[in-house]
Amino acid sequence: MIRSMTAFARKDTRGDWGTLTCEIRTVNHRYLEPSFRLPEAFRELENRFREELYKSLKRGKVDVSMRLQSAENEVQSFEISEEMAKAVNEAANHVNRMLDNPAHINALDILRWPGVLSVPEKDYSCAKEAAANLFAETVAELVSVREREGERLRPLFEDRLATMSRLVSDVRERMPELLTAQEKNLRERFVKAKVELDADRVAQEMVMLAQKSDVAEELERLDAHISEVAETLQNDDAIGRRLDFLMQELNREANTLSSKSIDSAVTRAAVDLKVLIEQMREQVQNLE
Repeated sequence: MIRSMTAFARKDTRGDWGTLTCEIRTVNHRYLEPSFRLPEAFRELENRFREELYKSLKRGKVDVSMRLQSAENEVQSFEISEEMAKAVNEAANHVNRMLDNPAHINALDILRWPGVLSVPEKDYSCAKEAAANLFAETVAELVSVREREGERLRPLFEDRLATMSRLVSDVRERMPELLTAQEKNLRERFVKAKVELDADRVAQEMVMLAQKSDVAEELERLDAHISEVAETLQNDDAIGRRLDFLMQELNREANTLSSKSIDSAVTRAAVDLKVLIEQMREQVQNLE
């Protein structure tokens, strides 16, 4: 399965406690690197979310954002410590009696005093369970998006691989013809130089030329790597790193083929191979 590392998923859910929205955005990265922005009430869920991500994703930089919007009909309630309020009031009155020009304390002054007014802690148990379910749904959607994005690249890879196979086959078919042409050129050079044609000397030169221009191993390895890429594309596991390695190996063989070229057609084929490999490599960098 081809999975892209670039994807985005968004889900939301509603309840008596309000509206929860979860967004997950991923981009390419060498390893799996998640980061979370969660409401403070849900901070304890981060480890649980992290474990779920590691079960579903293998690579990528992952940004998780979750927002909680309270219900519109929710009325904010407060708790007042009457004992603390009375203590503050009595202390203020006691000080006022000591002053020549006392100032009366009002209700807001007392409410501002630490410990007098507090907001009761809400019960987020239902919202936390909803957040856990919402996160799982968003991750599932993200995986689906990554798979769809990855599968869109399959025709690109298959087309490049087919073209590369044809290029390798063409070079293999041309090699006997090229060696024959090189032998003819070598004989003509001997004639122009007015050098007596010695059969052993010609044979020796042809052996050296054949060894120098022998690309059979490179062509075999190119075929093997192309087949390996095609097989890897059918694998259900994360394939990005393996494909990246295979792109390096393909490029190495194409460079060697170019360096051993004894004909402009072979050189063009090597250049075309490197262009196709680079096109695939650019896409491979974004695969899980």
